[in-house]
Amino acid sequence: MSEVRITAAPRTQFGKGGARRTRRAGQVPAVLYGHGEAPRHIALPARDLWQAMKTDAGANVLLELQLDGGVELALPKAIQRDPLRGDIEHVDLILVRRGEKVTVEVAVTLTGEATRDGMVDQQLTTLSVEAEATHIPQSFEVSIEGLQVGDSVPARAVKLPSGTTLQGDPDAVVVHILGAPSAEQLEAELAEAEAELGAGAAGTVAEPAEPGTGEGDVVADTEAGSGGPGAPAERTSTT
Repeated sequence: MSEVRITAAPRTQFGKGGARRTRRAGQVPAVLYGHGEAPRHIALPARDLWQAMKTDAGANVLLELQLDGGVELALPKAIQRDPLRGDIEHVDLILVRRGEKVTVEVAVTLTGEATRDGMVDQQLTTLSVEAEATHIPQSFEVSIEGLQVGDSVPARAVKLPSGTTLQGDPDAVVVHILGAPSAEQLEAELAEAEAELGAGAAGTVAEPAEPGTGEGDVVADTEAGSGGPGAPAERTSTT
């Protein structure tokens, strides 16, 4: 696993305002901690961090931080993204050393094809494993080739590279092959859903408006500028 080199800078502005100013400058606010050291507030170039997260390693990318004239190795621990744009808004980084063991979540990908009579139910998309910080697996492949209805693959059956050990429940089911529902079962489920929707619509009764909430009152409230309907809503954000 190769490291991605990023130049980091100490961050002296904190709070919501400081974080917004950092992001407007094209950087991502971050906190670096671990190994018993006091947390350090830093800023990372947004574009470089975005490119690093797009590598095959994904969220387990090993960052080589050029900071204060030295070099630190770190792994992303928690990432906050904008819910609409997906931009990285903040990241917590944990310090690691070469040769040190870390526990991470590694993605599970399925290969092959199961029986056409079944449905693939992937119950685990990641596995918790312990690995050396500079040799974290990018992903684990689990073959479902030829699996029949009722077959399953437990976590202990996933082939792990040398030096990597499973940390979760070895009996946890990674993928299970379910029986495909018949046409009759699908029709029955659809009819049941339609009946429930019909019953819900029939049981809905519109409540009469309370006195004093007609259109005339809304217009008067708005014109008076009392913060009623028509007044701009406040927007808040957290960092």
